[in-house]
Amino acid sequence: MTPYVGRFAPSPTGPLHAGSLVAALASWLDARAHGGRWLVRLEDVDGPRCVAGADRLILQQLAACGLRPDEPPVWQSQRGALYQDALDTLVAAGRAYPCGCTRRDIELAWAARGVARPRHGELVYPGTCRAGLQGKPARAWRLHCEAGVVDWHDRRLGLQRQDVQAEVGDFVLRRADGLWAYQLAVVVDDAAQGITDVVRGEDLADNTPRQILLQRALGLPTPRYLHTPLVLGDDGEKLSKQNGARALELSEPLAALRAAGAVLGLQVDGADTAGWLGAAVRAWRATWGPL
Repeated sequence: MTPYVGRFAPSPTGPLHAGSLVAALASWLDARAHGGRWLVRLEDVDGPRCVAGADRLILQQLAACGLRPDEPPVWQSQRGALYQDALDTLVAAGRAYPCGCTRRDIELAWAARGVARPRHGELVYPGTCRAGLQGKPARAWRLHCEAGVVDWHDRRLGLQRQDVQAEVGDFVLRRADGLWAYQLAVVVDDAAQGITDVVRGEDLADNTPRQILLQRALGLPTPRYLHTPLVLGDDGEKLSKQNGARALELSEPLAALRAAGAVLGLQVDGADTAGWLGAAVRAWRATWGPL
């Protein structure tokens, strides 16, 4: 059996908050409960959204909670050559193509068919540039999605399925502004780092079918997945920096860990951070192991 390798991959758009600590703790516990290694990757590929110094602050917050990676952290902003190699591979295989469409173009294409943009979410890409740019300059690169349902199993949510072509369409690999898209970067990095298990928030579950399609197109292994419960804000939406999530109060790291553990269903105690983490690992193993 391949040795377990897990990871926590925050975007440094600000400090960790209560919701992000839940994801960090769950991924750390799963790695420790299965005798594996735990890595940290700073997903700063979307440079304009990143906050200067947030990456170092996140690492300090993790350390204050006793969550230290087993290898030096990596930054996506330093890994562009890997993403370019992956895109070149997809282009050579006929699985990626240039797209000249703006968001307005996509809306107009659907409006011509009597379909309005949904109030929340994006319109499915209609495949306008699959057959060529039709005189438009290339803006982005997209994956040519094959028809069919992607079935996958989540360790917490059970059987999941999505028809990516019908529900998302050919999704972006490199954006019109030249930045690498999350979907490509995360797939390339998980493979390059030998990640066997992805433990992350439930809001990212619907990204998984797209990532599985990319893994298949690139001939990469598919990790096991476990998507954790979300911490909700006062408005009932996922707690995030966009809806006013406060930075973790870490004058008492043990209290922060207990709160995160409660979201994960862990009712354990310990006299200090190390003692609590040890008890939490044992409780996690009893619930989520063996694989």
